[in-house]
Amino acid sequence: MTRNKIKVLIVDDSALIRSILRNLLEQDPNIKVAGNAVNGLDALKKARELKPDVIILDIEMPVMDGITCFQNLKRQGRYGVIIISGHSKEVINATIRGLEDGAIDFISKPDNVFDISPDEIIEKVKLAYKAQKAEEQNSTLSKHRIERADIAPNDVDLKYIIAIGISTGGPKALATILPEFPANLPAAIVIVQHMPPGFTGSLAARLNELCQLKVKEAEDGDELKAGYAYIAPGNYHLTFKSKGDKTFVVLDQSPAVGGFRPNADVMMTSLAQSDNKNIIGVIMTGMGSDGSKGLMELKKKKNAYIVAQDESSSIVFGMPRSAIELGIVDKTVPLKEIPACIMNFMGVRY
Repeated sequence: MTRNKIKVLIVDDSALIRSILRNLLEQDPNIKVAGNAVNGLDALKKARELKPDVIILDIEMPVMDGITCFQNLKRQGRYGVIIISGHSKEVINATIRGLEDGAIDFISKPDNVFDISPDEIIEKVKLAYKAQKAEEQNSTLSKHRIERADIAPNDVDLKYIIAIGISTGGPKALATILPEFPANLPAAIVIVQHMPPGFTGSLAARLNELCQLKVKEAEDGDELKAGYAYIAPGNYHLTFKSKGDKTFVVLDQSPAVGGFRPNADVMMTSLAQSDNKNIIGVIMTGMGSDGSKGLMELKKKKNAYIVAQDESSSIVFGMPRSAIELGIVDKTVPLKEIPACIMNFMGVRY
């Protein structure tokens, strides 16, 4: 894959986890574990000495924790960072902050560390390597944010539904675009972000702090309202039912599709089968093709307006590319231009 091996620094206070990760990673001939660090302070020193391409960084460590280390690493150099996350609320929140600040991805630490998937970690290391080699395209938050509207969301009629499918690189991308939408947006935004249970709630809470929109983890029975963004909870498909002129969230745990639950195709296909007419489909950074089939249904049944994130601003271009290759995308734009593209289509002044 690469002329030179990808150099990885493993940072974890557990000798067992360091050993397991080394053994898993070195199964791939394109990866070399350049060294280990036992805490954040040690990681800063080793990163200066070893100049790794990718750093696998635990959150919970003595002396200096992972997030403090990450903030210092960003000032020290450019590395592709993958976070190792535990399951406590505090650690999950810290992981979300790290992803928002530019970590490429995360690995959720299983209860049994011997269950760490070699395929998953190798794949994420290669993605992180590609991402850190690419020129930085986006800041965490836009420098030009819209003035907060005086109109409360409940004062605005629901005219559009914006459906977003997103995966790797999603938390940072969402933190870039969602703050650009005004509180009086005449649309509800529904989002499938590939994440395990527990993380989507923290993601929604963090985005709600940043946005003028009301951002929440979707709950079964939620009525879609203008000025709100609903994030599908991990381990549940996000679908919809219509009653008169209202649309309600239906969560279900039918089998994962393409390895994902929630799944963007499931969400978008459900919208295509609903009574809603004015739908905008958005496909953003992520691996694979999830979302393209659902967008095809939206285009066929609703003549939906489809927007794709461009390659230069995507951490992984797989999901947008799949939709573009189907010939159903109306507009392909850089990440920062997505909000303006959507609002121009809706005729919203901003």
